[in-house]
Amino acid sequence: MPKHDFVKSLRQNMTDAENLLWRHLRAHRLGGVKFRRQQAIGPYVVDFVHFGARVVVEADGGQHNESLPDETRDAWLTAQGFRIMRFWNNDILTDTAAVLEAVMAEVERASPSPPAPPPQGGGEQAGKWPHCRQRRARWPGRALL
Repeated sequence: MPKHDFVKSLRQNMTDAENLLWRHLRAHRLGGVKFRRQQAIGPYVVDFVHFGARVVVEADGGQHNESLPDETRDAWLTAQGFRIMRFWNNDILTDTAAVLEAVMAEVERASPSPPAPPPQGGGEQAGKWPHCRQRRARWPGRALL
């Protein structure tokens, strides 16, 4: 099965815990940040990822308990600069607020600081007509009326 079809099938067959988590992560609902679900990264597919902060969130059932393939996958993702957060499905279903709080804290910790705003000013005309914007002609040599 091609990877695209595999990812699509994962999106269509999410677990209850994944669905609940996705309801809170989708559409910038958690702190205004963007997450993607069932996203291919290299040879692997992760449950949820925030690319800006390089945070991967995994919802795990009992089949992931001390799994060697998961350890290999985590090592590869870590080498690519991702931080992996794993939550048991039961924790997601019973203590959603704490899971979301932990995810948001990690995103905030890992996100780069926003750039400083440009300095205010602008020479002699700065503040002279604060309510007006400078208008420019659309064609060289023609003034606006």
